[in-house]
Amino acid sequence: MAINHPDLYSQSADLVAAVDLGSNSFRMLVAQAVNTPSGTQLRPIDTLRESVRLAAGLTDNKLLGNDAYQRGLTAIRRFGERIRGFDPSKVRAVATNTLRVAKNAQQFVKDAEEALGFPIEVIAGVEEARLIYIGAAHEVSAVQGNRLVVDIGGGSTELIIGRGYEPKLMESLYIGCVSHSMRFFPNGNIDAHAFKEAELAARREIQVIAGSYLKSGWKQVIGSSGTARALAELITNNFSDEPEPLTMGRVNGSSGLITRDGLKAMKKHLLKYEHISQVELDGLKEDRRGVWPGGLAIMLAVFDELGIESMEVTDAALRVGVLYDLLGRSQHHDMRYVTVEQFMQRYSVDREQADRVGKLAGEFLAQLPKPDVEDRADNIALLQWAANLHEIGLSISHNGYHKHSAYIAGHADMPGFSKNDQARLSALLIGHAGKLGKLANNSSFNDWRMLFCLRLAQVLCRGRSDTSLPRVKVSEHGGSYLVTLSEDWIKEHPLTEFSLQKEAAEWERIGRTYRLGLK
Repeated sequence: MAINHPDLYSQSADLVAAVDLGSNSFRMLVAQAVNTPSGTQLRPIDTLRESVRLAAGLTDNKLLGNDAYQRGLTAIRRFGERIRGFDPSKVRAVATNTLRVAKNAQQFVKDAEEALGFPIEVIAGVEEARLIYIGAAHEVSAVQGNRLVVDIGGGSTELIIGRGYEPKLMESLYIGCVSHSMRFFPNGNIDAHAFKEAELAARREIQVIAGSYLKSGWKQVIGSSGTARALAELITNNFSDEPEPLTMGRVNGSSGLITRDGLKAMKKHLLKYEHISQVELDGLKEDRRGVWPGGLAIMLAVFDELGIESMEVTDAALRVGVLYDLLGRSQHHDMRYVTVEQFMQRYSVDREQADRVGKLAGEFLAQLPKPDVEDRADNIALLQWAANLHEIGLSISHNGYHKHSAYIAGHADMPGFSKNDQARLSALLIGHAGKLGKLANNSSFNDWRMLFCLRLAQVLCRGRSDTSLPRVKVSEHGGSYLVTLSEDWIKEHPLTEFSLQKEAAEWERIGRTYRLGLK
């Protein structure tokens, strides 16, 4: 992956950028981070939006078709030009539902990273929900009590209940305006039966979570991003007696209002037509025309299942949340640290042992060469998280516990972690003990250096005590490793010597030289 092009533009040091590769639209927000006595605020400088309709390009066998593939890369190249020269620490790019499910997503992301010049994270649905809530919470007026945020995207719908800036309940449902429109209104055809089926299908998805959400309750309902904003504009322009119902609200981050009556009136109007191309509504944009019926059906289902009468709408959504989360990471409020801490509590981790292994593994990594393409700070953090979580599988069984640890890390909801973060963490956990054959056959695994450090630390800390170790020197060249330690010490620790010899044999089995040197 190309990491940044030459700096063709002079960029202010306090500019940050978020790229949101959604299932319907690709968006980018460039903002200035302004520090105030009350905290950091974002001042938008530039926005870009491309209607890519990525979800519409998915084939029946879940492959991203060539047309959608190329549309996506073309848009990303334009985005890449705008943020050329930005500090990588000031840019975060995320991808959502379509790239979660597309079988050729890995290749697309690789090509997209080359076009953008920055890494791209494919985030899980719950992580998307968390970031959406953060974005909305920072842009709408404050409320005492819970708020419900609803975001209907192209391929998924996120529903979040939170208080203040903190999300509490987060769900991501596999219903979106693009996928729903393609399923129930193929080729733009409209009829009452299809619309009823679309509503019922969405209601079935929402019913699964409705009980816990209604029990939690809320004081404020917010709709975020494209579908909600489009519906609010259509209601304002066509189905409201007041053309500007929320002028005051706009000052506080709101950009419209969706009402139950407005949605019903819109549905009634839609069903007058047989094809979406015939629909006449003031403010219906062409790039929204084909996906509007599905979005309307989902929003009606949300209102019905959750008993909503009205919803404020904000432009703030995923990309705003991405920026606030990015700023939090730079200010040492990285949600990933919070998530790991919660997992350590949940699975009753032996903290002393985790700290022991993590500290030693970090010391080993510091001795090894740092390639130009490696982000050493990120890798040190990932290595420490792996050490903190390497024994969570013991909560299930001691036998094969590393496999349980890896499964939990790979499949659990881990706020703050991208899909790639979780995959790397899971690989380190499954590889920190036992055989290395499966990882050796995984062409996408590249964290051998960190795995070497973690495995060595785990062997040396097997006694689970703070017994002093001699100076352990490690080196690596061309994928081969050398571990050097005191001959006198190793003679007094025959079990450790035996374990290191077994470790060397395991690495030899996958074609990597591992030598034990004594001094």
